[in-house]
Amino acid sequence: MADSVIPVVDFEIMGLNAEKNPPKDEESLRKLAEDIYTAFSTIGFVYLKNHGISDTEISDVRKAGDEFFTLPADVKRKYTRASDGSNFGWVSLERESLNPSRPGDLKEAFNVCELHDETRKWPDQEAPEFKLGVTTFFKRCTNLANRILDVIGIGLDLKDPRWLSQVHGGIGNLDNATALRLLYYPPLPEKSDVKPGQVRCGEHSDYGSITLLFQDDVGGLEVLPVSGRYTPAKPIPGTVLVNIGDLMQRWTADKLVSTKHRVLIPKEELKQRIVRRSLAFFVHPDDKVMIECLDGSNKYPPITSMGYLQQRFAATY
Repeated sequence: MADSVIPVVDFEIMGLNAEKNPPKDEESLRKLAEDIYTAFSTIGFVYLKNHGISDTEISDVRKAGDEFFTLPADVKRKYTRASDGSNFGWVSLERESLNPSRPGDLKEAFNVCELHDETRKWPDQEAPEFKLGVTTFFKRCTNLANRILDVIGIGLDLKDPRWLSQVHGGIGNLDNATALRLLYYPPLPEKSDVKPGQVRCGEHSDYGSITLLFQDDVGGLEVLPVSGRYTPAKPIPGTVLVNIGDLMQRWTADKLVSTKHRVLIPKEELKQRIVRRSLAFFVHPDDKVMIECLDGSNKYPPITSMGYLQQRFAATY
């Protein structure tokens, strides 16, 4: 384990550098599925190493993000996320309150979904490397997410373990809400400008199936295990941090748990003066998929994937 309650699991046999088809070593694959199931059914988070997305790929998309986030605010404003329910575009500082009881979060974001929608406005002139870097990374995350979903399907003893990835088959298209968020936490303003109770990212749980999080080395993320006490989820080089979202908890009738997490203002003044960056890939089933408890119970009433997401967005923006 890392210096945390979150386990580290070696994903090499299903990582993006492995063969396309699942390994013939069924025993190793079953052990991997059991380890990931245990993590997701207890704390809801796991670090995966040897996942197949290189440090260079991650660094490149962060640089593409910096190209946009360092633009003047009046330029970025042209690419503001629309209020029509779509989830594409820039989210300004303090626009979101993921914990509605706190002031707006001290972060910016650029949300990307629906890669094939030609109506989306990209900052091609101001940040020429942005679109290519972000869309390439989106596709890599899609491939990795599908492999993780396949392993979850094995852990859940589904009749067809690949069914989960199949009902996420529209990722990147108009009928799927999966989104890549480039998150940018600028250097903090003077203490007098920070509102009481304000943090970088308020306490929340994620909405969808799973989330892939690529942290930088600044840290600050904390998770709330069943013990009821927030604990750091420190960056571990070479890993992706994966967690269960609320929809997956509902889908599995609470067998897998969606855990609250947050990003506080660092206590060290040096870390307050530097940028924090993270890349979060929020995975959702296709919009029309009916979310019914996979164990056949009626613990939660059926709802479509999009219906559930719309409920959650309404409370956040």
